[in-house]
Amino acid sequence: MSRKLKIAIVDDEPDMRESISQWLVLSGFDTETYASAEDALKVIGSDWPGIVVSDIRMPGMDGIAFLKRLMGLDSGLPVILITGHGDVPMAVEAMRIGAMDFMEKPFNPDKMTALAKKATQMRRMTLDNRALRRDLSEGQQVMSKLIGSSPVMDRLREDILDLGQADGHVLIDGETGTGKTLVAHALHAVGPRASRKFVPVSCAAYNDDALSARLFGPLEDGIPAVEEARGGTLCLEDIEALSEPLQARLLAFISDQGTPADTRIIAISNARGEGRKAEDSLRPDLFYRLSALKITLPPLRARGEDILQLFARMTEQFSEEYGCEPPQVSAQEAAQLLQAPWPGNIRQLINVAERAVLQNRRGSGSIASLLMADGEETQQATTTDGKPLKEYVESFEKMLIDNTMRRHRGSIASVMDELCLPRRTLNEKMAKYGLQRGDYL
Repeated sequence: MSRKLKIAIVDDEPDMRESISQWLVLSGFDTETYASAEDALKVIGSDWPGIVVSDIRMPGMDGIAFLKRLMGLDSGLPVILITGHGDVPMAVEAMRIGAMDFMEKPFNPDKMTALAKKATQMRRMTLDNRALRRDLSEGQQVMSKLIGSSPVMDRLREDILDLGQADGHVLIDGETGTGKTLVAHALHAVGPRASRKFVPVSCAAYNDDALSARLFGPLEDGIPAVEEARGGTLCLEDIEALSEPLQARLLAFISDQGTPADTRIIAISNARGEGRKAEDSLRPDLFYRLSALKITLPPLRARGEDILQLFARMTEQFSEEYGCEPPQVSAQEAAQLLQAPWPGNIRQLINVAERAVLQNRRGSGSIASLLMADGEETQQATTTDGKPLKEYVESFEKMLIDNTMRRHRGSIASVMDELCLPRRTLNEKMAKYGLQRGDYL
């Protein structure tokens, strides 16, 4: 449920302050009273959860100056002014400045209640819309980190948007280094609990007693995770590390919540690819509760040209960090990146990208040598999955245009000059590969 909004009553006359407050409290509102505008401004700021009722005639800062300060802090804050009979022209001017309405003394209590009700409804809508925009913005930021245009990544983004809106618990699995924790954050950020807490706990980082205390209490300092995440999302990483007794406690916690769950659980399993699965480590009743909804992340080797896109983005970021130029990837090196099996997935790719930048800064080494150092077996003549050469050429071409556009910040003339391409050919290739100049400006 939404939190009850407050009404700040600002008047230098104690009797008037108290009478307004008493009436509004009897009408079901929460009130706070202030003897001056200066005192009220110590508390009221942007996104303040309430409305303001203020007298116009006050010593020090009067109601008009107070209104201007409030509108500067938050133009969406409803302000109701109380005026004497001779102050009506001033109150009309105040409405032009941004006041919601005004009442003449002696005011009608029922009109006061009706105005307060209308103002709080307006304020709640404003605050809810702002919270929604913030949540959507955060969700978009997290989703933007899921780089890649391969079909498997398109499906993953669709799954995240669909399951993010659902209310069931989720199990995320996939090979190590595929970005499971990022997907958990994305599921939370695009869902209705985005404004609530996201509480991650690594089940493999504690011994049994410490994990029990972290999850369920008691704790000497802080609150247990199940309480901290109430109403939001509890993310349990390495879920397969839970002992039998803790599995039983977690199952009891889930069962006690009912439907819909007060706290959503996102469980992350790192067992896939190690010869076993989450269902091999968890008791069946807990597994089926946690895997009501499931996402399996694709390995990097299944993502095709995303590998080149990710590598280009990572080398660009590391180049900015180390203050040097990013390495130029040849067609042969692009093929080697695409052919590599990437057992460490994105995490391994990040390591290779950083070392490629450091290597390029020294002016020695090659990407092939970095892959060899990581134990990769690259093939220079044939591909590991029998892809046609045309697909590798197109992937390299797209990467080359993308890199050059980024380096020249969308300057078409500079890209044409560096790649020796006429304008029409460059436009055709950018359209073919879905590259937009606006993304680089």
